[in-house]
Amino acid sequence: MDLEKQPQQPVAPAGPAPAGIRASDADRDRIADILREAMVEGRLTAEEHAERIDLVYRAKTVGELQPLVQDLPAHGPPERRAETPYGYGPEGPAGPAENLVAVFSSSTRRGRWRVGGRTNAFSLFGSVEIDLTEALFGQRLTVINATSLFGSVEIRVPENISLRGSGTGIFGNFEVDTLESTDPEAPVVVVNGYSVFGHVEAKPKRGKLIANLHDQLRKRLGR
Repeated sequence: MDLEKQPQQPVAPAGPAPAGIRASDADRDRIADILREAMVEGRLTAEEHAERIDLVYRAKTVGELQPLVQDLPAHGPPERRAETPYGYGPEGPAGPAENLVAVFSSSTRRGRWRVGGRTNAFSLFGSVEIDLTEALFGQRLTVINATSLFGSVEIRVPENISLRGSGTGIFGNFEVDTLESTDPEAPVVVVNGYSVFGHVEAKPKRGKLIANLHDQLRKRLGR
């Protein structure tokens, strides 16, 4: 006599990771993306964003990450627009921050280069120069963490982007010339950090405008 086949039980979907589970790099990057979007939307100040981002990359467990975004709307993967005015992307996988270090020396980043989401600039009795006037932005928000000890960090941006910042000068100066672009899709550069007996400065470079990559492409193709 044939045995009746028992109906298969549906597999319950996996729930959220328990709070005590160790956080992965992907978990941290997901929370960092929510915080970046919240700052772009004006839900967080640059200072609040910097404080939370620091806690994100110090977190050991999933439970430590969740309180950092519990007062913010959760965002899923961003929808791909048919056409984005500034030609963002194609974005590569999220990687570590780019580090520019000058110790009794100088470090410069300028020309045609693709800017990542995070850059750390550190100067000790040296100088760091970051020129974004010809850079390609792979994402809308770029955060630069600048630290100057008896040195200088100078950042130059195009005139038609948004520039924000939050920092402290101790026997030195931390100066960010705030810009707000009239275009809601323009890149946003946020400069955080501090200087001790040093100098951190971020301001627009006169006459330099970020290129509209899609317009340039259409002109080349004769469309």
